[in-house]
Amino acid sequence: MKFVLDTHTHTIASGHAYSTIHDYIEVAKKKGLELVAFTDHGPAMPGGPNIFHIGNQRVIPREIDGVEILRGVEANIIDYDGRIDISENYLKKLDLVLASLHDVCIEPGTREENTRAFIKAMDNEYIDIIAHPGNPKFPINIDDFVLNAREKNKIIEINNSTFTNPGRSGSRDNCIMIARKAKEYGAFVVAGSDAHISFDVGNFQKSIEVFKLVEMPEELIMNTSKQKLKGYLKAKGKELQERTSISIR
Repeated sequence: MKFVLDTHTHTIASGHAYSTIHDYIEVAKKKGLELVAFTDHGPAMPGGPNIFHIGNQRVIPREIDGVEILRGVEANIIDYDGRIDISENYLKKLDLVLASLHDVCIEPGTREENTRAFIKAMDNEYIDIIAHPGNPKFPINIDDFVLNAREKNKIIEINNSTFTNPGRSGSRDNCIMIARKAKEYGAFVVAGSDAHISFDVGNFQKSIEVFKLVEMPEELIMNTSKQKLKGYLKAKGKELQERTSISIR
């Protein structure tokens, strides 16, 4: 099973990341990736980019040196009713929207509150992926979470970075349970590197271990085909047009 795309990366604009778009393309090309999404944090993240950075991604070519680009954001869920820090007029211009809980943007709640925050966020038509739901700082009802993701056609991320983040000890067990439920209910999943430096783009080792452990069917994994991911996005009404490309060679 070959993984050809990464849906979760952060550039220097996120404030606590260390690489440029150019850096990512260089590494992605060497690793044989066909598609990379740039998903810098929403503005509620301390040190994060101004909303104009998120909105101006139209200037990024659709393809650079043979690597296809998706223009995106990792939006912050800012309350237990699932509201996020990106308004609709920006969301509708993006190719890919991740939504996640960060303890610097929202105080971790009860299991019921955290679960509600995710499920309510899923009601936002522009949100495509729920990122790092296995974070033990935000315990959730896994059955309810995965069932709603399946019913609302959202992709569940198994975040590779979360396994090695010292602040998220216990993520692996949670991710295994989430992945097992995703398989049971037939929910789409994706491995995200959550790279904060270009060398980590396409780094899915820990996520792949989870997929292998639960014997996740390939048809549920979005990383194996850019046509599969783009087909999912287009079915939701995302246009993915303006075919511009550039070579820096």
